[in-house]
Amino acid sequence: MEDEFVTPPPMDTSHIRRKWLDVPYADKSDAQKLDIYLPNKGDGPFPVIATIHGGAWMFGDKGDDMNRPFLEGLRRGYAVACINYRLSDEAHFPSQIHDCKTAIRYLRTNASAYQLDGGKIGAWGASAGGHLAALLGTADRVRELDDPSMRISRTRFSAKVQAVVVWYGPVANFLTMDAELAESGLGPSDHSKRNSPESKLLGRRITDVPALVKFASPMTYIKRRVPTFLLQHGLKDDIVPVQQAIRFAEQVKEIAGEEKATLEILKDATHGDPLFETPRNIRRVLDFFDLHLKQG
Repeated sequence: MEDEFVTPPPMDTSHIRRKWLDVPYADKSDAQKLDIYLPNKGDGPFPVIATIHGGAWMFGDKGDDMNRPFLEGLRRGYAVACINYRLSDEAHFPSQIHDCKTAIRYLRTNASAYQLDGGKIGAWGASAGGHLAALLGTADRVRELDDPSMRISRTRFSAKVQAVVVWYGPVANFLTMDAELAESGLGPSDHSKRNSPESKLLGRRITDVPALVKFASPMTYIKRRVPTFLLQHGLKDDIVPVQQAIRFAEQVKEIAGEEKATLEILKDATHGDPLFETPRNIRRVLDFFDLHLKQG
């Protein structure tokens, strides 16, 4: 999604008293770690927001400052778990979703140790992380997207999440992104190139492997029983076209019901725009999680 990536500064978490950093959730890679943060007050168990960073599946880290908006969940009484996953220079798809599903199972398996409510876990991802968050929502029971060699994958605990927020993620079809950008007069339209982030994720040029593109699409796995989605996307996004969110939301509504997807288009926003991180929009996201993780 980004041709160049400037490493953000590390996130300042010194004000958070209760936290566990670099917790390994699997042992295949040093990347398979997560950070768990608890609100400074309260005894729990706390509902959980599991967050997945962006960076074109090529860059980024759970401790980067780009994750700072996610930590606002602490003020609402959520535990926040920031997940790292194997990047595409280390492993190709589906390793990334293997890791995210394993991380969810780890949180659920060890909920009591970290004062978590394992029955109330939401996922929130941005850009490439939005793609993976959407897959958590639609493909929790897809065995082909599990890695049985990871011991925790064989436990009785599921990788199901109860609500999903996607910020500007490529959630429909990698192969249509260039045409969608061209249709909107945006671009450059370079997702189908051999060295694009999507091609690097799959390990092959995406135009050569349409079946693999379908395998990697969260839209492929939409079923009647899915968690509720909130999709927010910028109308002026020149990296991930807004049509990706539109098509995904339409498909969820058609298969699972109108109430299962809310699409909000930020008409002045570009990709990764600060408009997503305004206090008003963060309140909107947390209100969504409150509705689905704190009710009942």
